[in-house]
Amino acid sequence: MKTEKYIEQIKRLPTSGRQVIAQREDDNMIVYQAFNPAIATYAIVNQKFGGDHYSFNRMSWIKPGFLWMMHRAGWAQKENQERILAITISISCFKEILKQATISSFDSELFATKQDWVAELEQTEVRLQWDPDHDPFGKKQERKAIQIGMKGLMLKRFCTEYILKIEDITDFAKSECQKVKSRNVEELIVPYEEVLELNDDVIDQRIGITKTK
Repeated sequence: MKTEKYIEQIKRLPTSGRQVIAQREDDNMIVYQAFNPAIATYAIVNQKFGGDHYSFNRMSWIKPGFLWMMHRAGWAQKENQERILAITISISCFKEILKQATISSFDSELFATKQDWVAELEQTEVRLQWDPDHDPFGKKQERKAIQIGMKGLMLKRFCTEYILKIEDITDFAKSECQKVKSRNVEELIVPYEEVLELNDDVIDQRIGITKTK
């Protein structure tokens, strides 16, 4: 996992808008999830999700943004989110997921009527949300961060077919959390991230991508 200083990252990334921001590795990318130790241990050992403690009957959410994951998981301090996993998938698989996604709140620019949106939302196996991104200290940003929820067949495909690598980065997260607690922003290290251009107008329209400043 490539890293950089947070103070360098904020110079590059857009401050507003809705775009996918992630770490890219050639044709692959990293998404993050947080789990309890039992689920995480199985995932690391088997390099896929499953086992007695993992449920395929509930929606599971992935986040391409590291700091958004840290905000939601409390830097690995929240219950059942004590282990942070960096999951490598191909960008093509990520785009396949997005092609099936329905935004989780009504947007008149994406749907003609609220009834159309509700009908699609009830049928979809993939939901996505745009939420305010947060800085390392929990302050809301104008820029939006994406998270994608999967269930059903799409979740099974993600867990058993799409994953190329699962890495436990809990120790890294906890180490950097200490810098956050001491307000040592100058030394804070985060995964290198950039705007991920999807190069697909249909997907951009479907998920509500907006250009940024």
